[in-house]
Amino acid sequence: MIPVIALVGRPNVGKSTLFNQLTRSRDAIVADFPGLTRDRKYGEARIGSRPFVVIDTGGITGDEAGIDSSMAEQSMTAIEEADAVLFMVDAREGLNATDEALARHLRQRNKSFYLVVNKVDGLDADTASGEFYALGVESLFAIAASHGRGVRAMIERVLESFAPADPAALAERDPSAIRVAIIGRPNVGKSTLVNRLLGEDRVVVYDEPGTTRDSVYVDFERDGRAYTLIDTAGVRRRKNVKLAVEKFSIVKTLKAVDDAHVVILVMDAREGIVDQDMHLLGHCIDSGRALVLAVNKWDGIAPDQRDFIRRELDRRLRFADYADTHFISALHGTGVGHLYRSVQAGFESATRKLVTGELTRILEGAVYDHPPPMINGRRIKLRYAHAGGQNPPLVVIHGNQTGSVPNSYQRYLEKVYRRELKLVGTPVRIEFRSGDNPYADKRNKLTQRQVQRKRRLMAHVKKGKKRGKK
Repeated sequence: MIPVIALVGRPNVGKSTLFNQLTRSRDAIVADFPGLTRDRKYGEARIGSRPFVVIDTGGITGDEAGIDSSMAEQSMTAIEEADAVLFMVDAREGLNATDEALARHLRQRNKSFYLVVNKVDGLDADTASGEFYALGVESLFAIAASHGRGVRAMIERVLESFAPADPAALAERDPSAIRVAIIGRPNVGKSTLVNRLLGEDRVVVYDEPGTTRDSVYVDFERDGRAYTLIDTAGVRRRKNVKLAVEKFSIVKTLKAVDDAHVVILVMDAREGIVDQDMHLLGHCIDSGRALVLAVNKWDGIAPDQRDFIRRELDRRLRFADYADTHFISALHGTGVGHLYRSVQAGFESATRKLVTGELTRILEGAVYDHPPPMINGRRIKLRYAHAGGQNPPLVVIHGNQTGSVPNSYQRYLEKVYRRELKLVGTPVRIEFRSGDNPYADKRNKLTQRQVQRKRRLMAHVKKGKKRGKK
């Protein structure tokens, strides 16, 4: 078995910094800001040939209320899941009552824990960590997570208590898993939807905008199919983003979209379709990811309001008519199960292998029904097409004067390909390429011959005139 190690402690003691050191990544957002981590985050790590799993958790103070109580529950769940716990304290702030309370809790749970005194950089390690022996530990580790000082020796000592695991057992994420990013404005119900899809309280849910500050990747399996759900931070309008940490969260949300196969854009039915929803939709379309629209909080909406929302969707989202739209209630589970069908259809369409012969036949039919326009008295010629990539499907069309193909004709071809190939939930990209004229060199050579012949003729004429004068 691969050891699972949880990092716990008060807020801002350096858990996320140590997480990034162990996983050799920057997956966890790090800032001098207490309460930054709110959900438990899993990371894969390896020291030499020893693989292990690390869980980053939110800070625990013991007097949590409101959203902090949900964060504390996530940390407690991580403690129960872990084989060993790294109990982190701050050397610069010293021992306090919260540290003592958390040490008592770990003992009551009969959890094996190791005391880690962090932030000893610039301090005498023995002096800075001396007072923490009052917690009743025989030994402790003094480290500086931000610089990596003492981290390797600490984790090697921790792993000595576990039987060696097969290094191959810790693999990368399943490449066949469908990566699904849940995005939307703050407080539209993204984390509630993730928990409903998973069937457990995996991420913190609270009626407060900005609950999720980091992208949380959750691997799971449903009906024999592997998925990776990505819960993301809510994206607000730029003028409303003031905290630097929120700016990092937005960047990670946009990266999650690029990392996903399918994006579920969650909108709030009670607030209607707002401009920020349109901005997020535009980013999804620009990224080329398969798209599913989920209108949340549909329960309790009056019939006339529902009709109005449907009309607004038809009017404002006409350019994304290829995406399935679901009216759901993440809180009660209404309509949530149907999302899987659209996710699978979008994934299969986005990753389908396209055949050159079929693409060319579709192109010929489209040109026959509606020929390209004339440019400077010459008709644009589109000869053949082939596949150029997946996710999104890319169709490369070769011909003459393709740089002059109008946008309206390109959209026409996109719709024809989507219809004929029966692609659902994914955009289609068209790329035009103009072929070289095979007679261009011959024409140039012919022109040069003509020039030389004309010169010889002119020289002959001049010579004749001179003879005539004589």
